[in-house]
Amino acid sequence: MKNQILTAAAFFRLLTWAKLWNIFLLASSFQLSRILKKPIMWGKPTTLSIEPTTSCNLRCPECPSGLRSFTRPIGMLQPELFQSVIHQVKDRLTWLHLYFQGEPFLNPQFLELVSFANSQGIFTSTSTNAHYLDEKRVASLLKSGLRQLIVSMDGITQEVYEQYRVGGKLSKVEEGLKLLLKRRRESGQNFPRVVLQFLVTGQNEHQIPALKDWAKKMCVDELQLKTTQIYDFENGSELIPSDLGYSRYVPDGNGKWKLKKKIENKCWRMWQGAVVTWDGKVVPCCFDKDARHVMGTFASESLEQIWKSDSYQVFRSQLLLDRSQIEICKNCTE
Repeated sequence: MKNQILTAAAFFRLLTWAKLWNIFLLASSFQLSRILKKPIMWGKPTTLSIEPTTSCNLRCPECPSGLRSFTRPIGMLQPELFQSVIHQVKDRLTWLHLYFQGEPFLNPQFLELVSFANSQGIFTSTSTNAHYLDEKRVASLLKSGLRQLIVSMDGITQEVYEQYRVGGKLSKVEEGLKLLLKRRRESGQNFPRVVLQFLVTGQNEHQIPALKDWAKKMCVDELQLKTTQIYDFENGSELIPSDLGYSRYVPDGNGKWKLKKKIENKCWRMWQGAVVTWDGKVVPCCFDKDARHVMGTFASESLEQIWKSDSYQVFRSQLLLDRSQIEICKNCTE
């Protein structure tokens, strides 16, 4: 509870009347769009995910970065592009997640990007596999102004951990976490809040009781048990947990699997925010991992032009009319 209160306080402290009004405009236009079945857009993005890099040190089986299977270019986000994007969104942006694909700490200028966003009054978060939390990076991390650090860790023994986090070393994650939490405590800081995120699979679900004890012992701020997105889930997978309470999928009764939740013709994400790839392309959400639905690019267009472009409005129209026809929506629980 303390973690949620501190995180919420940090978030609300950065809100302005302009940001609050923008959220109201977005929510109002979203609800009106649902009623009219026609996309109306009155505000600007209130959240963004920006990709520091597509590179990753691990080879997770349900991740394009891990599988090295991208159909789009791979590379590193450059500070000039990042600063240009931030300058266009800072007056309305309430939350910046510096992550999409890849391991953010592999971008050598990652923490400089965080510091710049923080200096512009933006709440910042990121996700990491925590293999790069050494003394130097931890010191820079604590100075960066990062508010939330999500650590992805899917096993509390090396044998189980490496089944999904292929190529990873659990001992290195544990060492990095201990170092960060120790240095944060010594400095008297409350941030970044450390969230331990555990993707529940059929391979690790038996470790959940021990995981809760492990998280307490480590003194992380929050533990999140998360369902796993699985490609080709229709034919089943060993990654689907037996406890379907932790699954996005359920048997369809005919020997196949289906999404637990029905796909509805709505998506708040299309009004709330967007994802920016390392090279400045804007895609509708984090499910578009290969950037097949590019709505525009900061290389040649402004945020204003992209956000209300014809391609974006056509995409929003399709999901209001029949979202099941959009490929990236077929494995989404929004």
